[in-house]
Amino acid sequence: MARPMKCRRICEKPAYDCFAPEGIAPNEKVILTLDEYEVIRLIDYEKQTHAQCAKQMGISRSTVTDIYENARFKIADSLVHGKALQIAGGHYRLCDGAIAGTCFQKCQKIHRLPVIERKEEVDMRIAVTYEEGMIFPHFGRTQAFKFYDVEDGKVVNSQVVSTNGQGHGALVGFLADAQVDVLICGGLGMGAQNALKATGITLLGGVSGSADEAVEAYLKGDLSYDPDAHCDHHSHEHGCGEHTCHD
Repeated sequence: MARPMKCRRICEKPAYDCFAPEGIAPNEKVILTLDEYEVIRLIDYEKQTHAQCAKQMGISRSTVTDIYENARFKIADSLVHGKALQIAGGHYRLCDGAIAGTCFQKCQKIHRLPVIERKEEVDMRIAVTYEEGMIFPHFGRTQAFKFYDVEDGKVVNSQVVSTNGQGHGALVGFLADAQVDVLICGGLGMGAQNALKATGITLLGGVSGSADEAVEAYLKGDLSYDPDAHCDHHSHEHGCGEHTCHD
């Protein structure tokens, strides 16, 4: 089962997006994506560790390492062979000014929710809206998530985490920061659906019954869900703030 690709969170776009050798018209160009630029900025300029960079961008440490190595090779290729270096594209989402500079710390202060760290070797993290062993039917009103860490197609760890009564916007950000790949839930409003889509989290709505059994069915490829599931009682005023994912 392929792991869904997640948008990498970046704080801001670079002030300068193209570099070239002076006095020479380069024949070739190297493209450094914005998520690669962000990793270089955080690790080489701000001197963050790979773990800190991973938390700030909402991705795993191993993904940061892969991006970092690829980005450094591109920069070296540009310098050694005199190729133009252009910063563009990538799989990312902007913080839209809500998070800047000390991005991770500010985000956590706003959400007032703890980030549950994920082990590097885990292939996937599944979140389920949770209440007394069952799937809670309304995403925006859930009081807890149950996280399932999956390795080689099997659940290797699970934990129940309180949401502290937060609303849609905080819950979506919390799931992204916790590096969740898949959300299984009942119904949810369009604002939450759009925000989840922007983070790259795979949404499986319209599911009911036992949380554990739903996760087991998903891992077997047998889970029945409704891609158009929503909460009829939600009004538009409860929508989440949206981010844009650029490909």
